[in-house]
Amino acid sequence: MTTSSIYLSKSAMEQRLNAFERRRAAVLVGLGVLLILISLLSLVGGAVAISPGQAGAILAKLLGIDLPWTYANEQRAVLLSIRAPRLLMGLLVGAALAVSGAAMQGLFRNPLADPALIGISSGAALAAVAVIVLQTSLFAIPSQLLGRYLLPIAAIAGGFAVSWLVYRIASGNDRVDVGSLLLAGIAINALAGSATGLLVYVANDDQLRTLTFWSMGSLNGIAWADMALAAPFLLVNLLLLPLLADAMNALLLGEAEAGHLGFPVERVKTAVIALVALGVGAAVALTGVIGFVGLVVSHLLRLALGPDHRWLLPGSALLGALLLLCADYLARTLAAPAEVPIGIITGVLGSPFFLWLLFRQKIMGH
Repeated sequence: MTTSSIYLSKSAMEQRLNAFERRRAAVLVGLGVLLILISLLSLVGGAVAISPGQAGAILAKLLGIDLPWTYANEQRAVLLSIRAPRLLMGLLVGAALAVSGAAMQGLFRNPLADPALIGISSGAALAAVAVIVLQTSLFAIPSQLLGRYLLPIAAIAGGFAVSWLVYRIASGNDRVDVGSLLLAGIAINALAGSATGLLVYVANDDQLRTLTFWSMGSLNGIAWADMALAAPFLLVNLLLLPLLADAMNALLLGEAEAGHLGFPVERVKTAVIALVALGVGAAVALTGVIGFVGLVVSHLLRLALGPDHRWLLPGSALLGALLLLCADYLARTLAAPAEVPIGIITGVLGSPFFLWLLFRQKIMGH
């Protein structure tokens, strides 16, 4: 091969890389634009009609700006007290679930991994179910002291406690074995599921209705007070996990290789697990168990962005928020004025897509 041909091949490679970078940037910009449009639709769509102009006038009034659109007090109350906190919670929860799913898949080096593998969702669900069923007995005093905050606080604590237990079981000789982490997570998930089933068995009819709706996920009833409680945990998850993108890229090569590249592998694994536990625990605490967001989003983005976590994590945040807002809008409007649990919507949307991914991989494998 001559020097000129080597130069040409390098130039062609650089052009392809630059084109791929531009495609990645275009995907992120497109997701951002779609997210803005869906956010506006979430604010104006629903049982109480609010036009885009009225929504803009209501929001501008908060800044002391008067716009030429009139609105009723009912519309202002619905937008500011119901739809706005619901929208922001949907953005944060969808983004946190998707980013956590991408991080767990990078940690396990397995595209089928999600936060539920290490018991976060089952631990948070167990704690929440225990509060709902035992609120007038075992948790009577905490319920009087904390009121509506007891359930989310207990769920956050439950998710973090179970993930910590799984982490400790998998730890030994100053390292965390990923295989042991997976096996311990499966065992603890089964145990937490059995305990949850026992509590459901002894629940009364009113509690069962609450449990059924909560276990399928919903943004219904989210208030600004809930945002103040959950937002710090969700923001820590969303802001700090992308800082570990380079380390997670190195882990894709293997733990030994990442260590040779200078990354503190054990500290990275501990940080990923802790941040995922905080984000997913807070999400489950406020919205219940919402499936498929953490699993499907990163799969889809890997087809467009590749495995680089520097692009994958921000893209997952955007697409996760977009997917959850779309599911919430459908949940509010399909059976209005009743509301369909979000978990049903994400399951209906996510299951066929996930099956398509599996068939696609099978066909490409052959």
